[in-house]
Amino acid sequence: MTVLDRFLKYVTFETQSSEETGTTPSTPGQRVFAEELVKELEEIGLEDITLDENSYLMATLPANTGKKIPAIGFIAHLDTSPDMSGKDVTPRIVNYKGGDIVLCAEENVVLSPQMFPELNDYKDQDIIVTNGKTLLGADDKGGVAAIMAAMKYLKDHPEIEHGKIRIGFTPDEEIGEGANHFDVEKFGCEWAYTIDGGQIGELEYENFNAAVAKITFKGLNVHPGYAKNKMLNASLLAIEFASWLPASQRPEHTQGYEGFYHLTNMSGTVEEASLSYIIRDHVRTLFEEKKAQLKMWVKRMNEIHPGSTTLELRDQYYNMREVVEPKKYIVDLAFEAMEAAGVKPLVKPIRGGTDGARLSFMGLPCPNIFAGGLNFHGRYEFLPVHSLEKSMQTIIKITELLAQKS
Repeated sequence: MTVLDRFLKYVTFETQSSEETGTTPSTPGQRVFAEELVKELEEIGLEDITLDENSYLMATLPANTGKKIPAIGFIAHLDTSPDMSGKDVTPRIVNYKGGDIVLCAEENVVLSPQMFPELNDYKDQDIIVTNGKTLLGADDKGGVAAIMAAMKYLKDHPEIEHGKIRIGFTPDEEIGEGANHFDVEKFGCEWAYTIDGGQIGELEYENFNAAVAKITFKGLNVHPGYAKNKMLNASLLAIEFASWLPASQRPEHTQGYEGFYHLTNMSGTVEEASLSYIIRDHVRTLFEEKKAQLKMWVKRMNEIHPGSTTLELRDQYYNMREVVEPKKYIVDLAFEAMEAAGVKPLVKPIRGGTDGARLSFMGLPCPNIFAGGLNFHGRYEFLPVHSLEKSMQTIIKITELLAQKS
C-alpha cells in the first residue's frame, strides 16, 4: 500500500474520542484501529510489537548497521477530534484547479478559497476532501499513515542505513490525555518526533502553556412575580462575568505568540450556571498572569455576591521549548531532513498542543512535524496528497541523516 492507500483506509475507522466516558481509550473504535495496525506492523516485519490494555501501541524497526546511532521515535495519535463526527468518513480526491469545491450539494457545503485562501497554495495538486458531513481525520491519521509507510519503505530498502527506530501510537490525544499512560522508559528513545502538524513544512518546538477552568455560579430562584430584592439569577452572573474578560484576548482576535481565554462551553438556569474556558499563552509568566486574573475576577464576583462563585482551575501542559531548546540539534536534524526531501521548513509556534508537549516534560524531547492537513476538526478539512507524501519522506530522511552524522 502507498501512503495514500493507507490514509484512505485509516479514515474509515471511527476513532472519535470522548471526554464523557472516563475510560482509556475513551472510545472502542480506537482499540479496533490499533488492532488493525498491529496486523499491518506484523506484515511489514517490525519487532517488539506491543498493544497494552490502554491501547498504546509500540513497535521497533531494528537498526540495520553496527554504527552507534541514537534510538529515536516517531509518534502519532489514533483518535480524531470530538468536535465533529468521524463516523462514516467518505473521502474524495479532487485535482484542484482553483475556485470552489462543492463538498455537499444538498446542504450547500462549499470549500471556498474566499473563506480558506490557503487552498490557492494547492492548485494543480490532488487534495483529499470530505463529503461535507464529517471531518476528514488527517489529524492524525495523516501522521499514522506517514509513519507506517515510512517504516515499510525503510524495511524494503535495507541500503538506507538507520539506527533503532521506535514508533508509538497513542489514544485520546484530542481530549488532552494522549500521554497519560505513555511509558517513556519502555519506549526507550533519546528523543522522538510527533507527526501531528498541519501544512507542509511545519516544524514546531514551541507550544502554548495550557490550563482549563470551570467557573460555577450559584443563584437564588424564587417566583418571578415576587422576586424583587430576592432573586439572584445565576445565568446573569455568568453573562456579567464573561463580559469582564477582555475581548482582545479571544482566539478570534489573536495570532502568533498571543495567548487567549477561550469560552468552550456554557450552561445555565436561574439556580446554577457555569462557564468553561481554556487558557493559553506561550510565555509562562503571561500564562500565570492570565490564571491569576481569572482568580481575581472570581474574587470580585464573590465580593459583589458573597458565596456565589467557585473556580476549578487545572494546568494541562507547558511549553516544550523549555525542554527541547537545550537539545536544539534534534530540531536542526528535522529542518535538514525537510530540505533534503524538497520541503521548505516553516519553523513556527504551535497555537495548541500535542502529545509531544507533555512527553517532553516526561523525559522524551519531542518536536512536532507536519502531516500535511489543513482546517482540522471540521467538515472543511483537507489533505494535499503531495504534502502527505512529503511527510513520509521527511521521516525517512531524518533516519538516514542521523545515521550519516553518527
